[in-house]
Amino acid sequence: MRISARNQIMGKIIDVKKGATTAHVRVDIGAGQIVTSAITNEAVDELGLKTGGAVTVVIKSSDVMIAVN
Repeated sequence: MRISARNQIMGKIIDVKKGATTAHVRVDIGAGQIVTSAITNEAVDELGLKTGGAVTVVIKSSDVMIAVN
């Protein structure tokens, strides 16, 4: 994966909660720090996001995105 965003943090998914259209993905980035991302349910399914999965949290401006290889 190549991306222009410089704020990339490796972590592990600790929770995925789907709502009607949007999911909240909680990622443990170490040292007791948790980052939560709100993404579409479709994105969760397409990326195959599950608890315990390794991901990269990508922070760009006011958005928090999730990336996988």
